Formats: sequence, C-alpha cells, structure tokens
Amino acid sequence: MPSPLPGTVAARELTAATGEAVPIPDPERLVHLQLRRFAGCPICNLHLRSVAARHAEIEAAGVREVVVFHAPADELRPHVEDLPFAAIPDPDRALYREFGVESSPRALLDPRVWGTIVRSVAAGLRRGDRKPAARPHGGRLGLPGDVLIAPDGAVLAAKIGAHAGDQWTVDELLARARLPRPVR
Repeated sequence: MPSPLPGTVAARELTAATGEAVPIPDPERLVHLQLRRFAGCPICNLHLRSVAARHAEIEAAGVREVVVFHAPADELRPHVEDLPFAAIPDPDRALYREFGVESSPRALLDPRVWGTIVRSVAAGLRRGDRKPAARPHGGRLGLPGDVLIAPDGAVLAAKIGAHAGDQWTVDELLARARLPRPVR
C-alpha cells in the first residue's frame, strides 16, 4: 500500500540528467513534479510532448516543470534532451517512495490505458522517437504521479495514477496552479 503523501516537502537540490541543479521546492515558483515511468516510455513521451507544447503558458502561470524518471542519467539523457524543462534521473526510486508512487501490473492491464498505448506508440513511430531499452531500468509497470509544490514546500495537490496514462493534463495543472493558497 502506498505511503501517504507528505504535507511538506523538505528542501533539497536534485541533479538533472544534464547536470543542472534543480531546487525543490523552488523558492520563487510552484513546482509541478512529475513522476513518470521508464526512460523512453511511449505514454510518457506523448504526455510530455503536450506539456512541452504549452511550456510557455505553464511558466507564465508561475509553475516550474520538473519531470522524474526511474532511470539512470545515461539511459534517460537521449530521451529527454529536447525537453524545455529539467529531467531528473531517480534510478533508486527514492522520490517515488517518498510520494507513494509505485509499480503495479494495473499500469498496463487497466483497459482505460489501452487506447493511450496505441496512440502513444503510433505517435512515437511517426516522430521517430528513440525506442526504450528492451529491459528498461525499473521495469515497465511504473505508475505516474503528479505533485504540485508551493515555494514553502507545502504539497498543494497530488495525484497518483491508477494506470500508466493517468496523469494531470496541462489544463488540470493550470487549474490547480490558479487555486487560492492557504496563508501559512
């Protein structure tokens, strides 16, 4: 059973696959921490393309995108080099455990994800995406997670996906970013 989400995220500095230091929380902006599946995951790629296409709009809303994969930096880097936001390798799944985002066969067995699998693989083939490793680090059964973190570290909203394609859309993220925040 997943652990409960923390109410506050302790300050830390993560290292992106590019070597960039990424503060979590960000002292000036909200952070949308996306916990994705494996490096090269077609479903994740399809989702991240939608986020990248609206990145300027997300930044204008005061949100910093940070995406995490349960992969080592060398495996991750070729799959994320063109993203306009930081991609964090977490091969030991420390952040996944912290936020209660786990692996489960339902990631791919839930019928609600089957159409997304077909669309994502087809889109990846059209774009010429790199194929994921035959045996990706951390396996193929990871569930996605989304966490919105305030500059003071408070977790404002979170979602742990019920299947591999169950994550916030950009519109859902922007709606959450616009919600009033409690005064602390």
